[in-house]
Amino acid sequence: MRICFISRRYFPAISGMSVYAQNYLREMVALGHDIVMISQYRNDEAGTKIYGGGPPGKVKGVTVIGLESLGEQRVNLGQPADFEADIAAMVNAGVAQHQIKPFDVVHAQYAYPNGFAAIEISRRLDIPNVVSIQGGDGHWVGLCCETHRRAIGAVFNHANELIIGCASFAQEVHCHHGVPLERFTLVPGAINADHFRPRTDRLLGGVGTPAVLLYHGRVDKRKGVLELIEALGLLAAAGRNVRLVISGIGPDLAAAKDLASTIRLDHIIDFTGHVSYENVPEVYRSADLFVSPTWSEGFSNTILEAMASGLPIVAARAIGVVDCLTDGVNALFHEIHDVVGLSTQIGTLLDNDLLRRQLATNAMREVQSKYRWPAIALQLAGRLSHVLSAAPDNTWTENYSPTTSIADADLGCRFRQAPHLL
Repeated sequence: MRICFISRRYFPAISGMSVYAQNYLREMVALGHDIVMISQYRNDEAGTKIYGGGPPGKVKGVTVIGLESLGEQRVNLGQPADFEADIAAMVNAGVAQHQIKPFDVVHAQYAYPNGFAAIEISRRLDIPNVVSIQGGDGHWVGLCCETHRRAIGAVFNHANELIIGCASFAQEVHCHHGVPLERFTLVPGAINADHFRPRTDRLLGGVGTPAVLLYHGRVDKRKGVLELIEALGLLAAAGRNVRLVISGIGPDLAAAKDLASTIRLDHIIDFTGHVSYENVPEVYRSADLFVSPTWSEGFSNTILEAMASGLPIVAARAIGVVDCLTDGVNALFHEIHDVVGLSTQIGTLLDNDLLRRQLATNAMREVQSKYRWPAIALQLAGRLSHVLSAAPDNTWTENYSPTTSIADADLGCRFRQAPHLL
């Protein structure tokens, strides 16, 4: 197949979706597919401070087209983000590449804005489309304003195929947007099992002195990172000999550092900043426990990485988490926003050597058997092949015009002022 893959973010942008896209591209090329990746990127100080940014580099076997998100970057001039202009740029790039060599299918990562670009490319070129739904699509986008409700509704209701990572997230999208559950095809996230391995200098589930807790991912209050710092304060007050490593950057990095300083924990918290994907496995291997107090996920790549790295896990009982972790089997759960419960579960693991070993062992078996990239890539390729004979459903234009511009949009949407949160 010749595939037009539209990515929301790719390296050097720092995101779980960058990791996902990298593995997807490698595996699909290995399967013999011809791929053009169109990837948006931020190239301004504000955008790169939060996610990292700059144009994507070369990818072996892939034609890479980087598109600077000029519409989003209007916020630096005090103007609302013009998502419509960025969508038009993606569409134009896809159409131009099709004229060079026709595509068989267009596959978008994120329902909005990329998925909307995909269904418009399909409309113009009369080719089918597949849209992979990610966390923000279900948690926030479309609940923010009427413009985005209608745009993402066009994708949810008219894409040829909707791929989603897990059942709990599908249920959330169904509840928020009324999308029939039968519209979704479940294909989970995956792990590069050759990249993430446990440390070899001690038994699985071992704990050092001090015990090192790891948070790795976007430093964002919606990931529970501020609550984790508060929980660390409770552990320290109880006399626990612990340290916390917060690995990554994000919109709330400054807030996290301020909180650590305010409650006088900065001497036991290490903020690593950005860690390259090549060096992330060493970050996991340097830790004793992995903590994911996230409020919700589409599907958590970092949890899979921690499972493959042999770390005992404490996680929130959250959408997108409960599908790959089971309380008391391969992790311990706490309730979302429950700081006391979070600190209690960390303490439980610190005190119980046998439980740590059991949880870590079960987690490694689970990830190795269910979430390896070669098998998941075959599933994705199968779904793309499945739609090849389908005609695009263009009836979405009855509810949302493809010519919609920022002049027609609801500029009161919170993402117009903070597009990096989309």
